[in-house]
Amino acid sequence: MTMPLPARALDTFLDRTMVGGYTRFGFDLRRRLPGWPADPAPGAIAGRHVLVTGASSGLGIGCVEALAELGATVHMVVRDEDKGNRVRERILERTPDADLHIERCDLADLDDVRRFARELSVSEVHAVIHNAGVMPPERTESPQGHELSMAVHVLSPVLMTELLHERLRDGRVILVSSGGMYAQRLPAADPEFRDGDYAPATAYARSKRMQVEMLPLLADRWSLDRITTAAMHPGWADTPGVQESLPAFRKLTRGALRDDEEGADTSVWLAATEQELPNGRFWHDRRPRPTHLVPGTRATADEISQAWGWLQGALEPN
Repeated sequence: MTMPLPARALDTFLDRTMVGGYTRFGFDLRRRLPGWPADPAPGAIAGRHVLVTGASSGLGIGCVEALAELGATVHMVVRDEDKGNRVRERILERTPDADLHIERCDLADLDDVRRFARELSVSEVHAVIHNAGVMPPERTESPQGHELSMAVHVLSPVLMTELLHERLRDGRVILVSSGGMYAQRLPAADPEFRDGDYAPATAYARSKRMQVEMLPLLADRWSLDRITTAAMHPGWADTPGVQESLPAFRKLTRGALRDDEEGADTSVWLAATEQELPNGRFWHDRRPRPTHLVPGTRATADEISQAWGWLQGALEPN
């Protein structure tokens, strides 16, 4: 349904001001506007296999619950199996018919991602929601020597998708990004954050900017297998990462933060809607959004090429 001009103007205003659009109030207002994209039909993805990384906390739980209610067979990709099983049991108490499977994978470890892809006993995958996130308090490296935010948010999602691409034909890949990326340029010359003073929130936002800048290239690459690729940001959600790493921000905004269901809404919609989606777009609250709002953040063609070269090199087995 096309959004009428007044509603579109309000929607754009909310998006550009951030404070209104990223909160739970912005979500509640948007879904009341004429032209809000329709919810997926009941049973829209019944029996289809969907992978959700970071499925044992925060937005991951919101994704799992909503997908299960739509009939999906949900594979909860987690590092801690015990924690994952506890979350699974809690979800089953609320949704007894949910078809949930625990899959162990340490997304910081590219070798474990390769092991996971080999052992995954699923022949067809409808969608992967790359939701897992980290924000270490100090610069930390993965087993392969990559800065942890980049390893978890960029390298492992790309590698997992590459390894599953034949099973994802006609499927969808969703990268969960962050509105924090708007404040960052593409760190093409220093993707591993080796220069300057390390700051957790900056490292997080830089990795999310990398996701979004690589998105058109990845979408084009995976479109050969008829895979639709999207990135989205959930707005300001009350996730464990915010609670642990941004306590001052949470204290200031707590009453306006989105819950897991609201933050996960667009990820689930992108995975489940029957609407044909444009490929390689960045989404928020079920609509494509611009990837730049702040002057000076646009990357040059040379920077994008440099970042792409780093990504390809980093994924080569040691």
